[in-house]
Amino acid sequence: MYIFYFLLLMAILLLPVYLKYRKSDYKDASGNGFLRTIIDKGNYGEFLIYYKLEKLSGNHKLMTNLYLPREDGSTTEVDLIMISETGIYVFESKNYSGWIFGDENQKNWTQSLKGNQKHRFYNPIWQNKGHISGLKYTLALDDPYFKSYIVFSDRCTLKKVSVKSKNIKVLKRNALLKNVGRDDLNSDLILSPQEVEEIYLKLKAHTCVDPSIKKAHIDQIKLKAYK
Repeated sequence: MYIFYFLLLMAILLLPVYLKYRKSDYKDASGNGFLRTIIDKGNYGEFLIYYKLEKLSGNHKLMTNLYLPREDGSTTEVDLIMISETGIYVFESKNYSGWIFGDENQKNWTQSLKGNQKHRFYNPIWQNKGHISGLKYTLALDDPYFKSYIVFSDRCTLKKVSVKSKNIKVLKRNALLKNVGRDDLNSDLILSPQEVEEIYLKLKAHTCVDPSIKKAHIDQIKLKAYK
């Protein structure tokens, strides 16, 4: 009986998320089914960003989970991008809780949790810079075409985060739509509708990739960690 009520409660709690998932194009873009989306914290954060960006009006294309080659022969995994006539918006999702401390020029940032627990993680701005380098290499485009967004969960507090560069923003998901919409509206048009479509088609080959490519990418990360 307890199991029945537990399952019923879970179904009630998950129903709003499932309805969002059904309305979204995220499944087709990522290849992730519903359970894989909600169970994996990283996938769920990406989905929530994707769902919000779908609400933007205008000519833009959304893509997620791209595995791109880099100039040194390695690959980089890009969480999510939006291709617009005002440029290419590159999103790094951090579905973290707690207090977040970091500086644009520091190698590591800090997540502070209850009980004085602290965890260091690699600077997400630098991480996204690596993603942008993969996009630049693949598309043969320069810096002015790219805007970097680091998107944290609404469950966290950006306690002390310092960013000075113009085309970099660090924010929470609840501020995402307002900021991206404003940037898209106020930025110059640098891509034609045809170029937006061409970039989308060129990058589409790097989404929903073969599992062997994903495995090679993970092995590459592990190898770097041991060095």
